[in-house]
Amino acid sequence: MRRNRITVLTACLVLSLSPFPVTAAAAQETAAPFCYEEPVQPKADVSDIKAGFQSTKWLQTIQAVYKRRWPSGEGLAIAQAKDKYFSQFVNKTSFNALAESLMVAIHEETHMWDLDPSRTSWDVYVSAWIDASRKAMKVPIHGGFPRREILPLITDDLTRSMDDIYLRDQQQGSYRIQGVIAELNAGLMGLPAATVVAEYIQGVGASNSRDIAATNMRYLQLYLRVAKTKHPDYWAKIKAQPELREFVLIEFLRTAYWLDQSAPHAAKLGSADVAKIVAKSYAPENIAIIEEFTGAKVNTGTARNCTV
Repeated sequence: MRRNRITVLTACLVLSLSPFPVTAAAAQETAAPFCYEEPVQPKADVSDIKAGFQSTKWLQTIQAVYKRRWPSGEGLAIAQAKDKYFSQFVNKTSFNALAESLMVAIHEETHMWDLDPSRTSWDVYVSAWIDASRKAMKVPIHGGFPRREILPLITDDLTRSMDDIYLRDQQQGSYRIQGVIAELNAGLMGLPAATVVAEYIQGVGASNSRDIAATNMRYLQLYLRVAKTKHPDYWAKIKAQPELREFVLIEFLRTAYWLDQSAPHAAKLGSADVAKIVAKSYAPENIAIIEEFTGAKVNTGTARNCTV
């Protein structure tokens, strides 16, 4: 069967752009094979922007670089331009230093956009920046259970540093699916933020970009498995929520897309454990939970950003 390649910007039909439910017709259309993609030009020339860098124009520099290389980043930088905290996340000492700080800056500004009270009500519904023209808006999440409950399913040390922060910490471990989704989506913005300027990164400021994305996808899969086996009432609620099912599918395919796009810079943007973490996500039991929850069959071959 021929695969239809559908970009998220044009015809993906996978997320609701408003707080209203996905229609039955739209839900049926998403059953057709599609691929997650978004505009990215990581080799676009930005030498003139670098040559003209001024620390006082750090925001204009970010917007200009991303306009050429990654429109989603430009859109977020425009949307968050008035955030008083934005500048605190950015190293303005040089162009290269700014580039290295962008993973953290865009990660945090994604949180700021996603979790704004006008868009997200903690543990009730969540919004998420996908790209400049597409967002998940007010997707119901129905509370959930503490994310620390996934710890028994993690029997290795591949993600221990993040496990200690997000799962074992008393406060962080108490966060429910809202916390899992928020960190995953921020990670899926932070990774491309660094990927498209990777040639300018000289230090370790973005060296866990790939780990963050891969680990948080693993957390989401494990969370769904625990929901099904330990919290059947909650599982039934979220599985009956079409917007959430579609959102989870997009995030899964989006993770694969950006891990692939960032692969040429794997040594700079991730640890040696990333491939092993990804392999855990593609273990049969973890693929099975994604397919059961979303109703889609995902590609586990070379085109992992696609359904089949």
